[in-house]
Amino acid sequence: MRVVDEEEELYPSTPGKVKVERSGAAAMSGQLHRCFASTGTMFLWALLLVAMTATYLSFRSLADTSSSRYFTASWGGLHWERQIRASASPRRPPWSAEGAGLSVLVTGAAGFVGAHCSLALRKRGDGVVGIDNFNSYYDPSLKKARRALLGSHGVFVVDGDINDGRLLAKLFDVVPFTHVLHLAAQAGVRYAMENPSSYVHSNIAGLVSLLEACKDADPQPAIVWASSSSVYGLNDLVPFSEAHRTDLPASLYAATKKAGEEITHTYNHIYGLSVTGLRFFTVYGPWGRPDMAYFFFTRNILQGKPITVYRGRDHVDLARDFTYIDDVVRGSLAALDTAGRSTGTGGKKRGPAPYRIFNLGNTSPVTVPTLVAILERCLMVKAKKHVVEMPGNGDVPFTHANISLAREELGYKPTTSLEMGLKKFVRWYLSYYGYNRGTHAFRNHL
Repeated sequence: MRVVDEEEELYPSTPGKVKVERSGAAAMSGQLHRCFASTGTMFLWALLLVAMTATYLSFRSLADTSSSRYFTASWGGLHWERQIRASASPRRPPWSAEGAGLSVLVTGAAGFVGAHCSLALRKRGDGVVGIDNFNSYYDPSLKKARRALLGSHGVFVVDGDINDGRLLAKLFDVVPFTHVLHLAAQAGVRYAMENPSSYVHSNIAGLVSLLEACKDADPQPAIVWASSSSVYGLNDLVPFSEAHRTDLPASLYAATKKAGEEITHTYNHIYGLSVTGLRFFTVYGPWGRPDMAYFFFTRNILQGKPITVYRGRDHVDLARDFTYIDDVVRGSLAALDTAGRSTGTGGKKRGPAPYRIFNLGNTSPVTVPTLVAILERCLMVKAKKHVVEMPGNGDVPFTHANISLAREELGYKPTTSLEMGLKKFVRWYLSYYGYNRGTHAFRNHL
């Protein structure tokens, strides 16, 4: 009975009492009792428990305040930092004919304009790092496809939100960006009636978060950002000039962009940030936004579905100053090249810094029925049109850009007609989404 003998050695009988056989559980209980019977032993156990608790709390505090994102988010770590530095490094040397390459942080880089600008910057030898939150305002798969395209050209896009101050601070800590091209925003006029808070979150709070990171950066970058032609609102002076009033917005989207202009002016005045605002006029083209009329008109026409064509009061056709993406990219890069330096250090202004606003349009408004007719010719399909009066959803009846200031200071000169631009868009659309019936004829025609 070896087991009994071992138990007897562990639990010797007490004189004058009956010795009881013990089960395994009772044996363990007895061990713990003897272990803690000593005051000194209990003190050591308590000390160990306190030390373990303190270590755990210290680790939690460290994770929460400094590096928790490394464990819970898609950014951070040495490999991530190496990717950021490699993507941000210009490939154009200082002695080149164009001068030293820029190092640009592009927000909304997986968006329509952001992807095109990022690609153009990289192709000319600039360093580019993108950031995008890949929200679901429209199909995120299109944004991911744009990111894949940028990745194939050496542009790294961070999956993150511009409202994340810690992420922005980390990016500026890893790379001394010379410029920021701020294109991230909640777009669309009509969607503001469904989800107004998303516009405040992205277009106002997000902008302030970015400006805070820029004014605290050393060196401070120059900032070029996307305002909108929508700031002209109910202004009826044509063509729209930067000198015209912009205090009568017709939509919440327009109001947030107007607020952005006032906010950027404040940061320029107080902190010496170099700021250039670009008022885009209805940008279209390959890799465009599915929520825009020319895009979903194309989809519906090909699918044989009716399209809704809005018309203004008194049966006046709506008109837009459609601007092809390549023209907008050239204007945006020219704004970066001529931005001028920020003058602040450590969040303190050292002197006046440039503050500029430019219209980037095509100067040739086209009515929506004309747009549909061009698409019908490109697609060789007749549209099923449903014409209705424009609802009171914040849209304006027309836009028309005066680009004389951009032409003078940026050398901006749009060259793509709507007919040529839509042909290029349709060619991309058929290539990206595919279309079985008559695809060969389409491609030959285009």
